Amino acid sequence: MAQIVDYKKLIEIDPQVRFGRPVIKGTRISVYDILGWLASGLTNQQILEDFPQLNEEAIYACLSYAADKERKVKIA
Repeated sequence: MAQIVDYKKLIEIDPQVRFGRPVIKGTRISVYDILGWLASGLTNQQILEDFPQLNEEAIYACLSYAADKERKVKIA
């Protein structure tokens, strides 16, 4: 069974980095960027080859972050 990634350990929001967008800690790579690459069809391996400062856990942290945000959305 897959282990749930605690995105709070890997993602940070700093107003001085990428205009306060959530990014992978220690990088300027935003959650939005990674989700966009996945949505456009890139595989985890392709992303990791292009951005060696990332790891698979960071990619899963982005998915976990997005799922958590979706869960918290309130429908009017």
